[in-house]
Amino acid sequence: MENEPETTYSSDVDFVQADGRTFIIVGTAHISQESTDLVRQVIEQEQPDAVCVELDEQRYQSLKDEKKWESLNLREIIRRKQLMTLLVNLILASYQKRLGQKLGVSPGTELLEATKTAEEQGIPVELVDRDVRITLRRAWNSMSFVEKAKLLGSGFIGAFEGEDLDEEKLNELRQTDVLTELMNELGEFMPVLKTVLIDERDTYIAQKTRAVPGDKVLAVVGAGHMQGIRRALEEDRNENLADLETVPAGSGVGKIIGWGIPAVILGALFYIGFTQGLEAARDNAWYWFLANGIPTAVGVLLAWGHPVTIIASFFAAPFTSLTPVIGAGYVAAFVQVYVKPPTVKELKSVGEDAGKLKMWWKNKLLRVLLVFIFASIGSLIGTFVGGGAILSNLF
Repeated sequence: MENEPETTYSSDVDFVQADGRTFIIVGTAHISQESTDLVRQVIEQEQPDAVCVELDEQRYQSLKDEKKWESLNLREIIRRKQLMTLLVNLILASYQKRLGQKLGVSPGTELLEATKTAEEQGIPVELVDRDVRITLRRAWNSMSFVEKAKLLGSGFIGAFEGEDLDEEKLNELRQTDVLTELMNELGEFMPVLKTVLIDERDTYIAQKTRAVPGDKVLAVVGAGHMQGIRRALEEDRNENLADLETVPAGSGVGKIIGWGIPAVILGALFYIGFTQGLEAARDNAWYWFLANGIPTAVGVLLAWGHPVTIIASFFAAPFTSLTPVIGAGYVAAFVQVYVKPPTVKELKSVGEDAGKLKMWWKNKLLRVLLVFIFASIGSLIGTFVGGGAILSNLF
């Protein structure tokens, strides 16, 4: 039969006939030496017209550049309010890195091997994954507050060092797309996360792969994506990729709450001033100031924030709580970066340090994230305490 493979491969290699062309899907485990060897073998044996890789430009450069964290522009990340994206990325990377260390191979090695082998063979390489920043932001903006809390909680548990893995478990992991498995587990109680991280990308990768010219196109993807990409190729899906590259705005409920709370608090203060006098309004305003400032400052203190950051957070929280434009956490993080910037050594080791709980207080980059989280929690507590007290004084 035409286009029948000359060599018998494992079940990790799938041949798909679509549009009169042959698509070869190689499923990998992302942290498996066996996957790395398989990728090279199939490319050299099949000599496809093009090799597609489950990477976007940013992830590709990050894998190639071992010094990727050294060029991290924290101030720009804070300015764009992308600290949560960075946090999620770090948690997932740390989880994968820790398993990679146990298995003796760096995460993403097989993807780099695919690009290297293709270049050696003179075969064009195409990066067909969606920008990881868009993927993470779509996932984050699509989740409710409860789902976000579940994600961070599950991520922290998975990121930190736990029980040792026995040889049987290690062998199982070598045959698994670990990151996809993690996402599938999270997707059981967070369907929107699986939709964005797995299902959408199956469609996206399949369409980008199908758009690559050539009668025989090979795609190297995580094993967890194989079936979804195969279905998308066979069904000849024609989604509008621009829609999948758009970051949805936050929920309307979130915006209503974000602007509604400040409006209610300010309205209550004006009403108290009108009905009970300026002194009563002033007392309630002071209570609001202290109720917000104190827990936020305590949060920064618990994160071992710099004294300047603690003071700045104390004074900023009462005002940031009255606008959804910027939160106390971002103010605290920006000040912390300014007064206590991470060293090059700490940027280099952040991937490994993120898997050790105590290092979140020692590594200055991770401490910035702690400052951001604890200040945000403190401000949230202060908003509910202060707001509740003011509303109770209306009558």
